[in-house]
Parts: sequence; structure tokens; C-alpha cells
Amino acid sequence: MYKLVVVGGKLRGQEFILKDGENVLGRDSACDVHFPVEGVSKRHMSITVADDVVYITDLGSANGTFLNGRIIKKATTKTGDKVGLPNSILQVVYVQEKIVVVKKKVASQVLREESIDEMLNGGTPPDNIVGKIFWLFKYKLMPVIHGVNQEYEWRILLAIFTAAFALITITLTIGPVLQDSKNVLMNEIRIRGTHYADEISRTNTKALEQKALERVDTSFLDGDSQDGVESYELFDLDGRVLRPISRLNEYTSDPVSIQIKEWFSKNKNIKDARILMLEGGKIGIGKQIFIYDPKTGTQESVGIIAIKFAPTTLTAEASKSTRLYLESLITSLLVGILFFGIVYYLTLRPIEELRFQIEEGLRGRRRSVESKLLFEELGPVRNAINTGLQRIRELQRDESDVDPNDIEGDDSYVNTLLEFMNGAQGPVIVLNSSKNLVKINTPAEDVCGIRQNMSAGMNILDITKERGFAATLIELCDNSANNSGSAQSGNYELQGKAYIIWVNSMMGKDGFAKGFYISFVLDN
Repeated sequence: MYKLVVVGGKLRGQEFILKDGENVLGRDSACDVHFPVEGVSKRHMSITVADDVVYITDLGSANGTFLNGRIIKKATTKTGDKVGLPNSILQVVYVQEKIVVVKKKVASQVLREESIDEMLNGGTPPDNIVGKIFWLFKYKLMPVIHGVNQEYEWRILLAIFTAAFALITITLTIGPVLQDSKNVLMNEIRIRGTHYADEISRTNTKALEQKALERVDTSFLDGDSQDGVESYELFDLDGRVLRPISRLNEYTSDPVSIQIKEWFSKNKNIKDARILMLEGGKIGIGKQIFIYDPKTGTQESVGIIAIKFAPTTLTAEASKSTRLYLESLITSLLVGILFFGIVYYLTLRPIEELRFQIEEGLRGRRRSVESKLLFEELGPVRNAINTGLQRIRELQRDESDVDPNDIEGDDSYVNTLLEFMNGAQGPVIVLNSSKNLVKINTPAEDVCGIRQNMSAGMNILDITKERGFAATLIELCDNSANNSGSAQSGNYELQGKAYIIWVNSMMGKDGFAKGFYISFVLDN
């Protein structure tokens, strides 16, 4: 089956299926191929399909019929030939019947574009744990952030996250250090309180052995002799105050002493000190006073000392810690502001550059957008924009400007690619502008499973068993053609080995790709 594909002019992209026998092309709607383009005669030419042979006959048109740049009256054509009509270029393409089914499969399964929902939802998560973590972060956590982004500008979110990062980092790094310092001071105070209780036991051994607590001497705790001691109480197990003397025989009413007494009544044999954190940075410490009972041979609790500390060192340390935390936080915020500016303008520059280049392209001052800045994520965007600019140029191009001689042939360019191929060390394929196979070297035959003698002249879609492989090649070829022939790369597994596929297109003076040079490199 043959068809005509419009490759130049305002009808570019349209296809006309040719039936077996005669097909008349012209502006008249009664023609087999209705071609409503200015300059084309009502019955311009006929295309006769007889088995595998196609004949073109000019039907006395006013502006003539051209085949591969030469005016003809009657000629035999083959697939790939270009037919020039006024304001239009058509290409003769032979299509095997089975391709109809294959194309539908490729279009629906391989070459179809992913819907926006599939792209944003991420599809099925990967099996490996690392990939799954990144998948959950990108497609489960980040949509929440994107939702916030719908309410607040990106730069505001970046500023908020930068400040939060600085605050969390300082809290997680400086906080433990400050807490450790505070714990050291608390331990020192606990040791001091324990030392005071032990001092009472050591200096009042006889009074304690006789359980004469009223004779216990605690004068070293009175007055300003001990820094940080705000008040103290020595009381028996019933809560009767024994010292200081000014409150002798009263029952304790101090909340700290009561709390310590109740705790020790439940933990009678505990010899360690009890520490309470009080308001205003003060600390309460309680410890039982034990004596040795020779009758039982055990240590017996006879009283409790409760001391209330207001240490200046702890207050100073708290003030110092607060100051250090604030200084670190301010420093981090200043660094965060610098970081915000770098990230913000580093991201903004490629976007502004892209916008300016698009405006130049729309004004006709630029054929494609490109950048020296490395931003891989913007690559697909640039490719899509270049494709759009190319289509805009085609739509804006005046039909009167189209001339058959404007469209160059592939031969000279393909021959140049074949010369490059002669020095190739690895697998290489050369395709013409229609993506038909021109040459494949022996290493590439082994890698791709394609044979030169059976596939020459056939489209890449028709000669590859793996449709995904064909789709990859076509996509890379189109991306290279839409980006002024720049190299494009992709990954694919062939014969159980991972390969990097590189595609370069040879661009003609008319701005169209004339051939494609495809090379394969093992991905180590």
C-alpha cells in the first residue's frame, strides 16, 4: 500500500492513502486526492499504483509537476521520492499492510504520551527500597508541598523552608550541647547537696547515734557561708523541723520539703539524693540521713535534709546558653538568607533565559532555544519548545514562498554520514530523513538483530522486533532534529546488556534533518 505524505506547505503532516489503480490529485473535490492548495490545478496529476510500481503523470497542469526537483510529464517513482507541487512538497511512502496493526500498537502502547495524572502520580512504585523511598518522597510527600505552593508563591515557600532549616539545624546541633552543659551543672549541684547531707552525718555522729537530732549542728549551712543555698530544713521522718533553730519543733510546711518527705516515705531505703526542678531556675535537693544500728547491723534512716538552691552559676549558664543559641540562630539565618539568594537566582536565571529566547523565537530572531547553563530537568521543556517553534514557523510560512527546490534531498548528507561510519569502531546505524535504514554495520547487526540485506530501505518501525526500541530511536531522532541537530542520548537494554544510544542528525540548509547517525555504547 502506498500513500502520499505532505512534508512541505500548509498541509504539512497530512497523509493521503493511494488505492490500487489510478488516483487523480487536484483542487477539484471530485478528485480521488482532494488537494485544495492555491496553484494546484483542478486535475493536476494522476498517481497510478500497479502492484509494487507507482507511476506519476502530469495532467497538463498550469504550474507543472516536479519529481525530486526535476519537472516531469510522466515518471516512475519509488518510496521516499519527493513530488513538488505549487506551494507544497509530497513524499511517496510505501506501507506494508501489517504496519497498520503495528502502528496502532505502537501509538497506543509505546509512543503514546503519558497523561498528566499518570505523570504526577508516579505510577507503580519501584521494588528496591532506595527507589521506593525516593518515590514516596516525590509522589506522596511533595504533593502536600505542591498544594501549599498553590496558595503561596514559590519564593515565599523557599524563604520559609530556609528559615525552618536553619532553626531545626541549630536546635538539633546546639540544643544537645547546651543541654549537656546544663546536665553537668545539675550533677555538680546534686553532688553538693549530697556532700552537705554527708557532712551533717560526719560531724554529728554521736548525736545521730543517740537519735538526738535536736543536737545536730548545721551551722555551716546558715547565713551566706555556702554560695547558692537559699534555704534548708532538717526534719525527722514525721516532718518535725529540727533545723534551723528558728523553726525548731515546727512541722514542715514548705512544699519542697513536703514533696521530698512524701517521696522518701515511699522509697525508704534510697540513699541517693532526690532532685526537684523549681520555678525561677531554682533546684530542690533532698537526702535521707542514715545511722548505723549495731543491734540490726543495718543502716537506718533517722531524718531528711531538704535544701533549696538558687545557684548563680546555673542562672549565668542559662543566660549564656540563651545568648549562644540566639547568636547561632541569627548566624544561621544570615547564612540562610545568602543560601536563599543563591538558590533563588540560580533557579531563576535559566527560566528567565528561556523566556527571553522564546520571545526571540516568536519574533523570528532565533530558530531554537538553548543554554550554556547545565539544568538537565529543563531539557524536555526546551525540546518541546523547539518543536513548537518549528511548527509555528511552518504555519507562518507563506505558501507562495514554498518552492520544490527549497527542499533538499537526503543523498549528499547521508553520504557524509556513511563516510563517518567507515571509521566507526562500535555499532552504528544510519537512517535517512524518513527514518528508513540506509546502512547498519556488523556490530550493530549483532546488537540490534537487524540485517542489512533484509532491511535496507525499510522504516525503523518495520524492522525492529522490539517496539520500545523503535520508539526510543524515533524519539531521539525527533529530539535531535528539533534541536538543530544536537546530540541526544537515551538508555535501552539490548541482548541483555545496557546501552547508551547516541543520535546526531545532519541538518540541511532548509532547516530539516536529512539523516540520522545512531551509535551504541555499552553502559558500564
